[in-house]
This record gives sequence, C-alpha cells and structure tokens, in this order.
Amino acid sequence: MKTLLNIIWLVLCGLWMAIGYVVAGIACFLLFFLVITIPFGIAAFRMAAYTLWPFGRTIVWKPSAGIGSMLGNILWIVLFGWWLALGHLVFGLLMCVTIIGIPLGIASFKLIPISLTPLGRDIVSTDDQSYYGWSAAGSSRPAPYT
Repeated sequence: MKTLLNIIWLVLCGLWMAIGYVVAGIACFLLFFLVITIPFGIAAFRMAAYTLWPFGRTIVWKPSAGIGSMLGNILWIVLFGWWLALGHLVFGLLMCVTIIGIPLGIASFKLIPISLTPLGRDIVSTDDQSYYGWSAAGSSRPAPYT
C-alpha cells in the first residue's frame, strides 16, 4: 500500500514539490559566500528526497542537534519556513476534499514540521524500530542512539 500511495503522490504533487525544494537548495549553494546558507541547502535537498517518497518514512529529532540547529531553525522559520508550512497546509486541505486524496492530504500535513524546522531532524524509515526506542531483540529497554 505504501508503494501505491507513493506512486500516486509522486505523480500528483511529489515531483513538483521536490523540484521546488531542489531549486531552493541550489539557490542556497549558489549563495555559498553567505556561509549560513549551506546548511539550509543541505536541508532543502533532504526535504526534496522526503517529498518524493513520503509514505513509509517519518521524521525524528537528532539527539546530537544543538544550539546551532535551534538558531538556524529560527532563521529558517522567519525566512522560508512559515510560507512552506502554509503551502503544505493549503495543499493538504485541498487534497482532503476527496476520499482518495485524504491520505495524500495527511502526507502533506506530515511535511509541515520538517518544512518549519528542518535542521536537527532526521528522516527515517517507519520500519526502523531503533529510532522509536526499541531494541532489535524486542526487549522493553530502549536501544542506544549510534
């Protein structure tokens, strides 16, 4: 089911969103003389990959993210994040108008947190249980972050 939803997503909106994020990433790298834009470019490329194939993946906080990620996220929200999140919200609402579009609308809503604060986050597979605090052996103790 994830694959079918990802293909529908890719055809209807994922490809266009990913192209937009790639263009933003390239713009950030072209402004390399403003050293602060390089992490934004990397984050834009990460978000482009996530918007291509969002079903079966989720966003988690990196345990090693520090004050630099927080300051970068504040700058990102002011410059880019609020309108990206607003775009995902509007398109998610429009997709939820039809029954078939509801899962796609939910996927668009799922992109809002990373479009607001992309630094200090990681995109992982929902099948990877080590990010959710379970060890591979299935014990109740959390697995260490590596």
